[in-house]
Amino acid sequence: MLAFILRRLMQSVLVLLSVALIAFAMFRFVGDPVNQLVSLDTPAEQVRQIRESLGLDDPVIVQFLRYVANAAQMEFGISYQFRQPVTTLLAERAPATLELAFVSALFSLLVGIPMGVYTALRRDGVLARVFQAVSLVGVSLPTFLIGILLIYLFAVTLGWLPSFGRGETVKISGSWSTGLLTWSGLKALVLPAVTLGLFQMTLIMRLVRAEMLEVLRTDYIKFARARGLSTRAVHFGHALKNTLVPVITIAGLQLGSIIAFAIITETVFQWPGMGVLFLKAVQNVDIPIMAAYLVMISALFVVINLAVDLLYAMVDPRLRATLKGA
Repeated sequence: MLAFILRRLMQSVLVLLSVALIAFAMFRFVGDPVNQLVSLDTPAEQVRQIRESLGLDDPVIVQFLRYVANAAQMEFGISYQFRQPVTTLLAERAPATLELAFVSALFSLLVGIPMGVYTALRRDGVLARVFQAVSLVGVSLPTFLIGILLIYLFAVTLGWLPSFGRGETVKISGSWSTGLLTWSGLKALVLPAVTLGLFQMTLIMRLVRAEMLEVLRTDYIKFARARGLSTRAVHFGHALKNTLVPVITIAGLQLGSIIAFAIITETVFQWPGMGVLFLKAVQNVDIPIMAAYLVMISALFVVINLAVDLLYAMVDPRLRATLKGA
């Protein structure tokens, strides 16, 4: 098991170094950073001093090593557009994005797994057919259209929920704030969380249903029934436990996708998160923000994949046996 963990850690480090190289290439070769920091009438001597202070005249390998060292300390330079440290800008907006992502993931799991189990056990029921129809809608419609439809129904027509913003927030410590502790924050979170989590929910539902149907046809489930175990014990003690093994992998990877691709949902609902900041950076060619966002999202994916691998090894006894024998 220790060798497995060390091997995964080495692979994670290699992935992060590769992503850092891509981010550095964006920062180094997509335009001249000095042109974004000075005006046209800036004296040449001042431009030279700025280049020297930024280390742009150093060899490329030295600049890359410096960039990796700074990134390891969460230092990504100064934003061209906002004239503030990129780390500060991301830290101010990270709580909103993470809050939205985790609530969306929680929604997709708490709703998708029971729906998948129900549609597998009651395949011919009316409610099961309704659930499957809903899953088709969730998979087929694009995220921005789902968001617009929800805004029209619940914000414009019914007036139950706000259509934009994060609502009232409470500061916990430093720059970390949350809207989960206020009523307006909770109401503002409902529509974007459902919009972002609907696709993941339908994906998990369909995966659980397919895996559950497959597991119910296996020999050990037939043997469990022949032993006289109750239906509840067979379905939830044996079938569901083995069904959740692949779901862990998919759910873990989808959590990273939710955070990475929350840009559309944040734009539709004007959610003040990192996605909106990244979109503004793209529009204004703010390379430091773009590179930092790429590195942070990649690091998040790597951490989630590592956690999923370890959790998978804990859940699946076959993999544990393989790791022990290796």
